[in-house]
Amino acid sequence: MAGQSDPHLSIFSPSEVEFVAEDEIVEIVPNIRMEALNMICGDFGPFFPQIASKVPLWLAVALKKRGKCTIRTPDWMTVDRLTQVLDAERESPKEFQPLPFHYIEISKLLFDHARDDISDAYLVRSLIEDIRDVRFHKVETGLETISGRTHAVKLKNLSAMEVNIVRPFMVRTLQAFYKHDSPQMIQQADNTGSRPTPVTDRGPRRDLRRSLVSSRLGKNWYLLTVNL
Repeated sequence: MAGQSDPHLSIFSPSEVEFVAEDEIVEIVPNIRMEALNMICGDFGPFFPQIASKVPLWLAVALKKRGKCTIRTPDWMTVDRLTQVLDAERESPKEFQPLPFHYIEISKLLFDHARDDISDAYLVRSLIEDIRDVRFHKVETGLETISGRTHAVKLKNLSAMEVNIVRPFMVRTLQAFYKHDSPQMIQQADNTGSRPTPVTDRGPRRDLRRSLVSSRLGKNWYLLTVNL
């Protein structure tokens, strides 16, 4: 699986997360008459001109590429709704607003293949990017508070891509804290009589932690950004 050979990368690549998101259901408006399509994952159709129908995103994109339908923009992808979400994200520094679990992947696919079906496409894309950046800043700030006494971290309403970026870093961090706080390791250190090597003061620990979080997450977030 992509990313597993490099511990600094997320478990899945952006393309793999996008592949999973293609099973999300969207609404299309066909411009032709077509019999029902019998797929392994289910039956879709029959389709009639100008009568809306719900299909998986991958099927909607395939029909759109062939000029056989238009894709209706999801309710959450309107300028008014995204503006409300962005304002709420900025006003709540410790809470994430509810959005579709695959909002990043869905918006990318629609911008790539159905831009002409999106009203105010440029503004919608700008709002989604702003929301994504604000949410990442919250994640980065929250991870700075992790300490040896942290046993679990709850981040409600994260999206699939955000979880994919954060999870590997968070798991390794908690494992490291648990390992160094283990009573067995402390006892072994006492038995050997080893003493910690003095460390030169290099500034506040919070700055060091922020630097570590930024370097690890920032790299993955950059990879996500260039793939959108």
